[in-house]
Amino acid sequence: MDASEAPAAPESSGPQGAFVVVAFVERTPVGEPFSKHRWPLHVTLLRFDAPYEAALAAVGRAFEAHDGGIGVRIGGDAHFGYRGRVRVSLVEPEPALDALHARVLAEVAAAGGRVHSPQHTGPGFKPHVSVQGERRVHRGDRVRLDDFALVDMAPDGDTSVRVVVADWGAGATRPGPA
Repeated sequence: MDASEAPAAPESSGPQGAFVVVAFVERTPVGEPFSKHRWPLHVTLLRFDAPYEAALAAVGRAFEAHDGGIGVRIGGDAHFGYRGRVRVSLVEPEPALDALHARVLAEVAAAGGRVHSPQHTGPGFKPHVSVQGERRVHRGDRVRLDDFALVDMAPDGDTSVRVVVADWGAGATRPGPA
């Protein structure tokens, strides 16, 4: 399912927050802030807006059905974003990762979340790891994605910082404080 096919959802209550669901390649614990300019290496599963409690519940439901990590292989490089200025390493097609993306998308849509860039969901989902200066993955690398997280894109309204508010998978510490 892509975001345009998602069923209409009931209105959510509470202030909207900006969130992203990721699979970290570089472990990042709950509560640890990082700069919007220096993300840990990760694969983005979905970017959306929703009230905090609704976001946490929806993503939690998506991971209830998920069992274990997902092995992926890194493919070639590409350029994304405005004028192709963001260098990325593509993740080769992996049905388990596509299925997890679809579950997260469905749960967020059912909770009334507003998906950013719906053209990049469902059939348009192109998993990748953005190159971060010298930090990157390379073609042919095999990576085990087993550190999944919900990241607040503007904790306390500060858009210059990101913070993990909950995680699932190996080493997960579970939801952080509201």
